[in-house]
Amino acid sequence: MDGLLIDSEPLWQQAGTDMLQQFGVSLTDEQYHLTTGLRTPEWVDYWFTHFTIDKQKAVEMARLVEQTALHKIKQYGVAMPGVEYIMQFFKQHNFKIGLASSSPMQLIEAVVEKLNIQHYLNAITSAELLPFGKPHPQVFLNCATLLNVPPTTCICFEDSFNGMIAAKAARMKCVVVPAPHVHHESRWDAADYKLSSLLQFNQSLLEKL
Repeated sequence: MDGLLIDSEPLWQQAGTDMLQQFGVSLTDEQYHLTTGLRTPEWVDYWFTHFTIDKQKAVEMARLVEQTALHKIKQYGVAMPGVEYIMQFFKQHNFKIGLASSSPMQLIEAVVEKLNIQHYLNAITSAELLPFGKPHPQVFLNCATLLNVPPTTCICFEDSFNGMIAAKAARMKCVVVPAPHVHHESRWDAADYKLSSLLQFNQSLLEKL
């Protein structure tokens, strides 16, 4: 969802950066993108460990990041190119459509409403309360269960490396749409297809999958 359907990754990055600056540390863009796709508590734990920050306030800080990101996304978030196109494409091909995200359900619901895509979705799952988030495949497996389809018949669209690993671990086909500044990296080779935009997906690629 974040970075694939809505241009929210810069807003998440800003929320996380603002929080870490309270502890006198900051992330490079390269560092931030290393942990894209993780749930917020895991993101906070990772960087608190990296910078040797006392974890006494970790839970409070994770909540702060999520609330800040939610506010920013509601105010500034915009749809990524091709959202309406890809939803219509699969609806016209009689596919069931699910949304599986590491984000809290409150934020997922806000994004779905903001993008006005409720009528396309047959299932929504969040990794918020699961034992493990991405790159663990559970959030995708849960979505397939709600859709009442085998994971092996699913096509997952992802923008994060952790999400791609989760999709492949779920034995789903995976189409990645990485951010432009990391699009060239070889780590995306595990995906079935790598696109620059959702608008590039078409009938020919569907048939090849």
